[in-house]
Amino acid sequence: MAEQSRSPQHDEPSTPSAPGRRRVLAYLLAAPTLAVGARFALDAADPAEAEAAVPSPPQPEELFDLGDMQNLAAAPASGLITVRVHEDGTASFAVPRAEVGQGMTTAVAMMIAEELDLPLDAVRVSLADARPELLMNQLTGGSNSMRSIYRPVRTAAALARQQLIATAARQWGVAASELTTHEGLVSYGSGSSAKRAAYGSLAKAAASGQSLRVAAAPLKERSEFKVLGTPQNRIDALEAVTGRKKFGMDHEVPDAKPAMVRRPPTLGGTVRTVRNADTVRRMPGITDVAELKHGVAVRGETFGQCIDALRELDVDWGPGDVDGESDDSVERKLKAATPPMIVPPVLTKKLDAEFTFAFASNSPLEPDNAIADVREGRAEIWSSLKVPIVAQRDIAERLGLPQSAVTVHVVEGGGSFGRHLFHDVAAEAAEISQKMGKPVKLSWSRTDSFRHGRAHPMSVSRVRATYTGKEVLSYEQRHASSQTDFGHGLGEMITSTAAKLPVAGNLTFAETIFTLTQTTPYDFGVTTQLLSEVPLKFATGSMRNIYSPNVACARELMVDQLARKMDRDPVEFRRSFLKDERLHAVLDKAAEEGEWGRSLPDGVAQGIALHTEYRGAVAILVEIDCRPETVGREVKDGVTGPRVTKALIVVDAGFAINPRGLGAQMMGCFNDGLAMALTSSLHIEDGLPLEGSWDNYFYTRQWNTPPELRVIVMPNTGEKPSGAGELGVAPAFAAVACAYARATGTLPTRFPINHAELAFEPLPREPSTPQSPTDGLDRAY
Repeated sequence: MAEQSRSPQHDEPSTPSAPGRRRVLAYLLAAPTLAVGARFALDAADPAEAEAAVPSPPQPEELFDLGDMQNLAAAPASGLITVRVHEDGTASFAVPRAEVGQGMTTAVAMMIAEELDLPLDAVRVSLADARPELLMNQLTGGSNSMRSIYRPVRTAAALARQQLIATAARQWGVAASELTTHEGLVSYGSGSSAKRAAYGSLAKAAASGQSLRVAAAPLKERSEFKVLGTPQNRIDALEAVTGRKKFGMDHEVPDAKPAMVRRPPTLGGTVRTVRNADTVRRMPGITDVAELKHGVAVRGETFGQCIDALRELDVDWGPGDVDGESDDSVERKLKAATPPMIVPPVLTKKLDAEFTFAFASNSPLEPDNAIADVREGRAEIWSSLKVPIVAQRDIAERLGLPQSAVTVHVVEGGGSFGRHLFHDVAAEAAEISQKMGKPVKLSWSRTDSFRHGRAHPMSVSRVRATYTGKEVLSYEQRHASSQTDFGHGLGEMITSTAAKLPVAGNLTFAETIFTLTQTTPYDFGVTTQLLSEVPLKFATGSMRNIYSPNVACARELMVDQLARKMDRDPVEFRRSFLKDERLHAVLDKAAEEGEWGRSLPDGVAQGIALHTEYRGAVAILVEIDCRPETVGREVKDGVTGPRVTKALIVVDAGFAINPRGLGAQMMGCFNDGLAMALTSSLHIEDGLPLEGSWDNYFYTRQWNTPPELRVIVMPNTGEKPSGAGELGVAPAFAAVACAYARATGTLPTRFPINHAELAFEPLPREPSTPQSPTDGLDRAY
């Protein structure tokens, strides 16, 4: 790392009389070594201020978005999120967010390294246990983590560095303003009078005599950054590629033996009778069998023995919650629930369209798992959880324990897609452990995850635009969805901030989140976007990017249709109606770098889409090959169809903390959107998804990934990062759909494109988990 030296503005940590934009409050804490607490969200995130430059007329999301709501809800709990400096010269931080592969821990380490003047590899970032005192500060979702903790964490690190300098100055009898820091050292002078002290040697003295008090520290100007804003490898990259990284399923707790569950043949089915529990208990390796409301648990020496045992169970099942429901029945109910349009097409032309989006799975790559050790009067849980405080409270209630008696450890997860907003597996593990009186290591099978896990709801989006000449006079979108479950913490945030939200009326949780995330980036006159929900009892969740992929896909397809009706180029049409200069910039860059309009063979076309959300802006340009020889190609155990051959992503994330990490996020977003457009969905039949594994669920595979995929990170346009973790999903979906429409000359109205084709033989409904494979060597290719 290049040398970084700077002098502090004050000899001692200052009092908090008037913190300016660069001077934010933090706490000096009493501790054995130096510890500084960020005053989380309250002083640093400016939660009452919306960050957007508001055009006229504004939509609610432009004034105040989901991230603003999260910051506002977090403000009353200025919890002490502590940066510590240790005697070995390292710094540590237990971040109150979940790492599920998005690179959040790397970004946090970069913040601390920057403001502390430490090497990046000297910063240790772990995940905090559930801390009820943080209230709503411990929720990972809505692409909000970096937006909310960027300045608080930097502030704590800056104050720690300032305190180390002040300690060295006292020891040497010199002015703190004469000292500099670099690579974990405090330095004074040069030549024979030079003095050097490692941070570790000062850490204990810097904490000596400290009691809790508030102080302020100046933050570095962006021009001074040596770490932030530079491409960095992930701090866990070596462990990940060498197999040493520990995910949830890698954790071991003494005597926590494998456990699995036999599940009903329909969603929400209940156990009436277990006819052979004693026989199953006598099977090799099996230690326990326990009846649950929605299944029967077995515990054994190995997971293979658990699978054998659960398959032998003879269970009489009660009915489920959505028995008899199918894709067709749900779609009919959604269409019936879609509100009418408001603007009549009087003396204008109109364009109407309706789009249907299938259920999608939010199963992460790592199977759902949790460890639970429930004993008399206490419980301890290990799981990948994005809302651990809610999990802790709910598990305590289920076990009949006070919340303080339940310890919840947050472990790193192998993906999430929104799945880990819910704590289903952790609560189930706790119930099993309590009933068996022993610790358990619960794992759901892949089939459990796809059939009984959470799903992104099916939805129908109707759109109407009225226009005359070259002007669009109105744009209306009516989005009807199967009910989305927000019982994971976001609902409580809405309740706590309801009086301050810029949305009128008594909106439901879902309607509020829809309103705070959806906007139309075009000046299309009278614009309304409304959500209605059908209260079906599917197990649903807010999958990555929540409503935006489906809403934006419908919107961008309509934009292309409007351009065609007006005989205008899709890029030029978008440019003429855009309200946001950042979107102008990413659009122009994408069109230039992607060679928009270049000559392509028949059946091959470009598509482009724009999206703004979380205070970020992105444009995606793709090229798709829909020629018969491509669509009809054969791929082993897969779905083929059209192939996206090129993709270009241009993103403006305000301030890019780690451009390399941001690029990786955009690539992941693109593959999500590509899958939703072309290949991946759930087929519902008689109240249960037919998909029962990743082999059945055709997420983007190597043979569907564009051979050419580029990400361009635009020069920073802000002082703070926007949300970026989900930003690219919606425009990726939309760009692929738009390209498909141009390549085929037909407007796609059902997604994914290949949903009508069932390209696999469904697994049996019972037993709920298939037999363990015995042909692994035959499949090792």
